[in-house]
Amino acid sequence: MFGCETVSDWNVGSPLLWRANYEGKKKVFVKGIIVGLQAPKLLKYTVIDPYAAMPDIPKNYLNVTYELAGADGQIKLTVTQDGFENAVDGKKRYQDVYNNGEGWQPILVEIKKVAEAG
Repeated sequence: MFGCETVSDWNVGSPLLWRANYEGKKKVFVKGIIVGLQAPKLLKYTVIDPYAAMPDIPKNYLNVTYELAGADGQIKLTVTQDGFENAVDGKKRYQDVYNNGEGWQPILVEIKKVAEAG
């Protein structure tokens, strides 16, 4: 995601970090916790910006869910993000994710490239 590597042991309850080099040092840009995993069909985790001016408490984390379903040789990926309604600055955070109508599209394009290369 945006040049970051994901770091986790991929177990439910474990941290999930998005890390990249910034000014010569490794920096965590987004963090969360894996809350659901049913390989290869479901991945659910929470996310928060560790540098945001909001308390680092569970209600301020957003939820992201990836679900795979397949039929007739086709695989469908559904990505949902929720939790905005209870989080601090939820409306602004939703607008940031909405991304002027692009939403997750830039990230989905990259996921497709990785999936098709594999």
